Amino acid sequence: MKKSILLASLLAAVALSACSKKEEPKVETAPAVTAPAPAPEASAAASAADAAASAASVAADAAASAASK
Repeated sequence: MKKSILLASLLAAVALSACSKKEEPKVETAPAVTAPAPAPEASAAASAADAAASAASVAADAAASAASK
C-alpha cells in the first residue's frame, strides 16, 4: 500500500513538473568574426627544420659507417 502511494505521488510530481515548462526568449547574436592568428616566423621555423634534418642525416651516416666496420 505504501509503495503504491509513493509511486502515485512520484508520478504526479513528475507530471506536474513537466507542465510548468517556461519558454525562454531566444536571443540571437551575430556570429563573431575573428581574424586569423598571425603565422610564426617562417624563416625561423624553416631554419630549425633544416638544422634538424641535417643533424638526422649526420647521425644516420655515422650509424651506417659504424655498422659497416
